[in-house]
Amino acid sequence: MSGTLYVVGTPIGNLGDFSPRAKEILAEVDFIAAEDTRVTLKLLNKFEINTPMVSYHEHNHLSRGEQIIGRLLSGESCALVTDAGMPAISDPGEDLVRLAYKNNIMVCSVPGPSAVITALAISGMPSGRFSFEGFLSTAKQSRKEHLQSLKDDTRTLIFYEAPHKLIYTLKDMLEVFGNREIALCKELTKLHETVIHTTFETALADFEITPPKGEYVMIIKGAEPKPNEDYTLEQAVTLAKELQLGGESASNAAKLAAKETGFKKSEIYKLII
Repeated sequence: MSGTLYVVGTPIGNLGDFSPRAKEILAEVDFIAAEDTRVTLKLLNKFEINTPMVSYHEHNHLSRGEQIIGRLLSGESCALVTDAGMPAISDPGEDLVRLAYKNNIMVCSVPGPSAVITALAISGMPSGRFSFEGFLSTAKQSRKEHLQSLKDDTRTLIFYEAPHKLIYTLKDMLEVFGNREIALCKELTKLHETVIHTTFETALADFEITPPKGEYVMIIKGAEPKPNEDYTLEQAVTLAKELQLGGESASNAAKLAAKETGFKKSEIYKLII
């Protein structure tokens, strides 16, 4: 009978976020597959966990993945961890999980902190619909193509970015998206946790004075919805007026009509008052 692959979340900063169940699983499995064994060793030492580790990262995941699957098929259990947060999110761990399912190996979640969700939750940006885009490619053409594909996406967009590339990324985004609202989140769960509410243009001006430091999660407001071709502005205004007659305030009627027709709330509101 094959063993179990546990996908274990680890703290993204504050060690107090390490769950009791995660500690228990890491102590009980036969071995741990870690992105960087040196980073994970610090965590294990802190909590007096002595489980042996193997490295599993972007540069060895193909060969090491097969070895881990072999051990799981022989009956051993393994905990997959990344340096911080949930494994398999913008991380080669997703390949190991897929390989486990392909070999009929049980995969169990031990959820924990996630920089994506943590940043979105404290960003103040719309969270009903969002798209996590991970890191942009370092190749200029691929970066531009990626951003162009998202230009008209109305969902909140989330990216990871390193400090030494942040300014270049902001410039590319400003060129493709226009000057949108963004929230720049860094040092999540740490002493100097920071959320900067700004725009592309303002952020670039500020970073010219004080260069960025730390890993960033970028939360970007989605594109304004395009007008629904089934409606004219006149029809949108008529709809808003009907909603007013039904008891809605002018502001809420304009908001609901904007959502239905794709025209801007401000355009509709201006014409109904």
